[in-house]
Amino acid sequence: MTKRLILPSLLAVMACSKTETTMPTKQDASIHILDSTAMEILDPETKLEVLSTGHSWSEGPLWLEKEQTLLFTDIPNNAIFQVKDGQSSIYLQPSGYTGTTQRGGEVGANGLTLDPQGRLVLCQHGDRRMARMDAPLEQPAATFATLADNFQGQRLNSPNDVVFDREGNMYFTDPPYGLEFNMDDPAKELDFQGVYCLKTDGELVLVDSISRPNGITFSPSQDKLLVANSDPKLAVWYEYDLVAPGKVENRRIFFDATEYVGKDGYKGLPDGMKMHSSGILFATGPGGVWVFDQNGKPLARIETGEATSNCALSSDEKNLFMTADSYVLKMVLK
Repeated sequence: MTKRLILPSLLAVMACSKTETTMPTKQDASIHILDSTAMEILDPETKLEVLSTGHSWSEGPLWLEKEQTLLFTDIPNNAIFQVKDGQSSIYLQPSGYTGTTQRGGEVGANGLTLDPQGRLVLCQHGDRRMARMDAPLEQPAATFATLADNFQGQRLNSPNDVVFDREGNMYFTDPPYGLEFNMDDPAKELDFQGVYCLKTDGELVLVDSISRPNGITFSPSQDKLLVANSDPKLAVWYEYDLVAPGKVENRRIFFDATEYVGKDGYKGLPDGMKMHSSGILFATGPGGVWVFDQNGKPLARIETGEATSNCALSSDEKNLFMTADSYVLKMVLK
């Protein structure tokens, strides 16, 4: 899901203290335990720390272990920011649209990840492609190599989120949110919204088409693929059996949150998600971040007070990072 409000000027970023114990907390956030199993990983008394705020719409959190840095995107402002040593600053701009023609819509990069070689891969809304930054992480530059920009000769819509499997195959989603006029954009070439796999041999495979594909991840064993559908009329997470690279079977609903859409206290739709090595899934959706067991049973909901777009785990899985509207938040896990 993306936010439709675009602010006219670049944001004012709040610099947080370098001392973790004095970081500001989001006062209207809370942790709602739905099943006692959640207590194995969550402390309901934990506060959500504010790492950065003032953004137009934050997305794509990515933890860089070697650099001890959190990257995240601000889509309307066509920028990637970093939080390093408690300070928030611009890391890369432009991030998702490198054209010279002025246009509206959600132009910046959305989801971010690292490829098997440790290089930054971006879902570029404005350029309508999957791309790799052609520069080292420690010396970012707005130079990009195209990984995929069309399916069977028709331009992609606007890639949204991405994940690599252990073999190096790249899976990504392609909803219409980065097009200036969304589904009604005259530049839209595909008549569907796809989930794709770019195989290591260079073949781009259509895995499935659903109404609004968004967040994407694997089960810990990578025998299952999970995809969020950010459609208010069908706000669900799907699960598939992954039988070969780019080939799935047995699509089923992992969890259906449609009944919560639009209710007071339930801002947002199924969006980005991250899988914990234990099999617990952190999935942004109506009301914040949902916490599921491997069977789709809700264990908890982290209520951020905002429409929450995505989340990421630190390498040691002790910290959960969340992008929530204008905020970037951190929560300590057990």
